[in-house]
Amino acid sequence: MQIAKVRGTVVSTQKLQSLTGVKLLMVQFIDEAGQVLPRYEVVADSVGAGLDEWVLISRRAIAPQPENDLRPIDAMVVGIIDTVTVENRRLYSKKDEYR
Repeated sequence: MQIAKVRGTVVSTQKLQSLTGVKLLMVQFIDEAGQVLPRYEVVADSVGAGLDEWVLISRRAIAPQPENDLRPIDAMVVGIIDTVTVENRRLYSKKDEYR
């Protein structure tokens, strides 16, 4: 899994029928120091993540979702992060972010 920050949404009115109803997000990846990287990706959202939230991204090859077997999804939001701590230092806290 990778950590990313939700930067926006992607809307596509013309797409494969199997993608109808799938929410798409533009995310920016985050490094081990909590800094955003210059790397973006469009991912499917299965948990209802919102703008600026930190999320967990899983690759389909690693964690397939049975309900999405017929959908061409290669990356998916599988969790909304509450906190990230590395070497006893808090990098992110959702609680602090929204104060």
